[in-house]
Amino acid sequence: MAELMDSSKKNTVLVVDDEPMNIRALTHILAPDYTIYVEKDGYGCVETARELRPDLILLDVIMPARNGFETIEILKSDVVLKDIPVIFVTGLSNPQDEETGFNLGAADYINKPFSPAVVKLRVKNHIHMVNQMREIYSLSVTDTLTGIGNRRHFNNQLEAEWQRGLRQQKPVSFLIFDIDHFKAFNDKYGHIQGDWVLKNVSTAIRDGLLRPTDILARWGGEEFAVILPDTPLEGAKIVAENIRRKIESTTFLLELDDRQEETKLTISAGINCVIPKNDNSYSLDRLIAGADKALYFSKHNGRNKVSVFDDAISRLSIEND
Repeated sequence: MAELMDSSKKNTVLVVDDEPMNIRALTHILAPDYTIYVEKDGYGCVETARELRPDLILLDVIMPARNGFETIEILKSDVVLKDIPVIFVTGLSNPQDEETGFNLGAADYINKPFSPAVVKLRVKNHIHMVNQMREIYSLSVTDTLTGIGNRRHFNNQLEAEWQRGLRQQKPVSFLIFDIDHFKAFNDKYGHIQGDWVLKNVSTAIRDGLLRPTDILARWGGEEFAVILPDTPLEGAKIVAENIRRKIESTTFLLELDDRQEETKLTISAGINCVIPKNDNSYSLDRLIAGADKALYFSKHNGRNKVSVFDDAISRLSIEND
């Protein structure tokens, strides 16, 4: 586990070097502006990067056991870590070594012995680009109506959590919620009121999630999807049922042109929970398809209910309504 050198700043930098003197120097230079974590080898670098998702990695090339070139190959092959910029900090001066680093995906080089001013400027420039890309990405993955994540964002997060579950052999629970009879609601009250309901239902679902790591997004139309990482089936059922009950018990006050009107809504839900494996029977597509089939089982069996994908539902032929 990386040692935290300063926890007061927003952006994080992971310094990886086997020489304590270099770690102290880089920490002294950067700690006033960034949160600094440190590791002493390539193994610790990958482990900490997976856990903390730093904004930038300063990576030594010459290290025992696993060198910087080997480490960056692992980072860039990982779907979760591949976009973290890596700056090599090295005493190697051979142009071929530098070319190798760039070919492997390095963002920049800082040569030893390093100048504090150069370190500050290069880190500042890359952090600035990280923040710009983060802002652009945030706009591109947010559903403009509800303010929660959109389908693109959710797909990226689901892939990341699937890979995490595969590595750690922990369960991944996937939930889909659908507002019952929403088309009829829109036909009766109009799309402005329908949009208002979508916002309020998304807020209710978000408030029903128990952990910051739980992920909510608008799946499409009146559907919402949730990822519950490291959550067994029983935990997912509790979350889904609590959200269902909350929506059922809520009175929605509509502001119509000439009056106010109270109305009630319900939602249906489908759940699938698996421990990922390197096996076609445990694919991510099957996880989604199972939850989707469980949802439509709920909708074809009275609505306002939570259903779990199991062997019985898997054998049913259900037409989407």
